[in-house]
Amino acid sequence: MSVDAVGAVSWAGRRPGRRGRAPWILMYHAVADPSDDPYGIAVAPARLDRQLGALRRMGLTGVGVGALLRARAEGRDRGLVGLTFDDGYADFTEAALPLLRRHGCAATLFVLAGRLAGGNDWDPEGPRRPLLDEWGVRGALAAGIEIGSHGLYHVDLTVTDDDGLREETVRSRTWLRELTGTAPDGFCYPYGTVDRRVRTAARAAGYAYACAIRPPAGLRARTEADTPYGPFALPRTHISHGDGPLRLRVKRLRHRLGA
Repeated sequence: MSVDAVGAVSWAGRRPGRRGRAPWILMYHAVADPSDDPYGIAVAPARLDRQLGALRRMGLTGVGVGALLRARAEGRDRGLVGLTFDDGYADFTEAALPLLRRHGCAATLFVLAGRLAGGNDWDPEGPRRPLLDEWGVRGALAAGIEIGSHGLYHVDLTVTDDDGLREETVRSRTWLRELTGTAPDGFCYPYGTVDRRVRTAARAAGYAYACAIRPPAGLRARTEADTPYGPFALPRTHISHGDGPLRLRVKRLRHRLGA
């Protein structure tokens, strides 16, 4: 999937309305016991099972972001929702993957190329969580999961110098290409933080799209053709353990209303 294909076909020149909005993309992290979770990023397997079932009852099928954007470019994205899992926790293959299969869904897994087989040392509080090793990443890819880059070490790219920014974007992509045999199309900004310099670096590194959390301040569009969330600052909806079927419907409505 090329940058030009995603940027020119999926966003530029769209009429205001459904096609003018960013696609709905959900953001998950760990699939584990949420009882000791000061950041609100853990969703228990049983709750993920309910959430995926609720999405299916809403007429939605979870897919990876790359697949979602390709479908959008071809006008066949109705009934699809993007699913993303950040950080590459080891529990993805143990807990999330079987549930995705059960519900006929796929996802994008954003991994930290410099922390494979390590842990979430960037979190000053909360439980230590192991990250996938190389075999785990390859196993997820073999199961139909899109692998994207979350950078190297989970740092705020907006306060990283230019050399460090190139390392996080370019080097992580190179490492993942060596690991999987294919350069990843997708990048995910650690902490969801992005500015124009960081967005430009992601594009220059060869990615086709990049995920943030919400439309960044100062990057909102003046015109439809200049939609800045575009493919390089895609907003996502954070999903927590507390999100049951009703809250998912509310979050979907808020997305559709642009709230």
